[in-house]
Amino acid sequence: MKYLATFLVLFTIYILLAGFYVQELMLGGIVSLVLTFILAKLVNYTIDYRFPVKLLVFIFAYLPIFTWQLVLSNIDVAKRVLSPKIPLNPGFVKIKTDLKGDFAKLTLANSITLTPGTLSVDINDDYIYVHTVDVKGKTPEENREIISGKFEKLLGVIFK
Repeated sequence: MKYLATFLVLFTIYILLAGFYVQELMLGGIVSLVLTFILAKLVNYTIDYRFPVKLLVFIFAYLPIFTWQLVLSNIDVAKRVLSPKIPLNPGFVKIKTDLKGDFAKLTLANSITLTPGTLSVDINDDYIYVHTVDVKGKTPEENREIISGKFEKLLGVIFK
């Protein structure tokens, strides 16, 4: 199952980048097959029966919320840039995460970094260190809710 899933992902990406010509499909199949045998041995992941449900949650729940937060963050940073006073309260915050897997923590850290105004600097055990242009929370719990709360709830469903 792992080999089939790896092949399908690689071949789909190749087709989207290369096109639908017969020669491209043949070359894409060969390249994807070779990469499948190389990559599937190097990475450790499993695909279980809940994968389709998790994928649907990711596409129809997580991506819209992430996109909305991305838009809101862009507007917030644009207001700060265009403001004559440039209201900033920069700082580092330590965000505790309940996510257990490395890939889940990486996805959370990348989601935080992709929203303007925040940058994930380090992941250490169950903590993500984030630099933000505006530290809004007074306590670590408030900072967690403001910065990663919406993302972490859905990622917890996807990566359990």
